[in-house]
Amino acid sequence: MPVAVRPVTAVDDALRAELLACWIDVTNAGGAVGFVPPVTRDDVAPVLDRLLDGVRSGRDVLCLLTDDGRTAGFAALVGLTGPLRRHWGTVLRVQVHPSRQGEGLGRVLMEGVHEVARSRGYEFLHLTARDGTGVDAFYRRLGYREVGRVPGAIRVAPADDRDEIALVRTL
Repeated sequence: MPVAVRPVTAVDDALRAELLACWIDVTNAGGAVGFVPPVTRDDVAPVLDRLLDGVRSGRDVLCLLTDDGRTAGFAALVGLTGPLRRHWGTVLRVQVHPSRQGEGLGRVLMEGVHEVARSRGYEFLHLTARDGTGVDAFYRRLGYREVGRVPGAIRVAPADDRDEIALVRTL
């Protein structure tokens, strides 16, 4: 089975364990996905479970990146519930396992997220990035544009505050 991104709306215990392991490995390798290293299962599991609550509710969907049937990364696509913004989605927790970095899988994952978003009727996507990581340049190459910054919103260490960069993309 080739590299693919598929929408997932039900997560069993085995997949949850793979997602948790991926998130821990990505964070501990320096990935900016909601934490600063080092993290443990106890740090990440409650945040993953909240993300999966949205998936179970049907409001959100997990975009699972697989290669030869094995989990290589994931992102969450979160729907907005207000009546005026149902055409928007928010992309969260975009990550490719560190062992698979440099293979172009981030682009594959995001292209899959875009397809899933279109299939759900979204016309626009929003995401945020941590300044100082360079990941905002990756999103710009995928058609996202910066629409704002929240100065010092992310504290990665004492005296090390980073801007949160808001990016949007039209589908």
